[in-house]
Amino acid sequence: MIHPSYVELMKVVNNDVSIGEEPVVNSRYSIVIAAAKRARQIIGGAEPMVPNSKGKKPLSVAVEELYIGDVKILSEETEEAEEE
Repeated sequence: MIHPSYVELMKVVNNDVSIGEEPVVNSRYSIVIAAAKRARQIIGGAEPMVPNSKGKKPLSVAVEELYIGDVKILSEETEEAEEE
């Protein structure tokens, strides 16, 4: 069994969304893509943001970072606004 579950991760990621706003993550696919991107960053040399990550697989570290809120998933609009 996967821990945390997709549903739990989606709740954590969408925690800051106000009522009436569109959630940042609408599907399991979005969670999987975000975790995979972060895992690739870790493989590429990015420093993990969770303690005791030594010896853990990059994907496990990425999921844990998403779950505890160290890594945020940005909507496309927010990401474009930050780039400008």
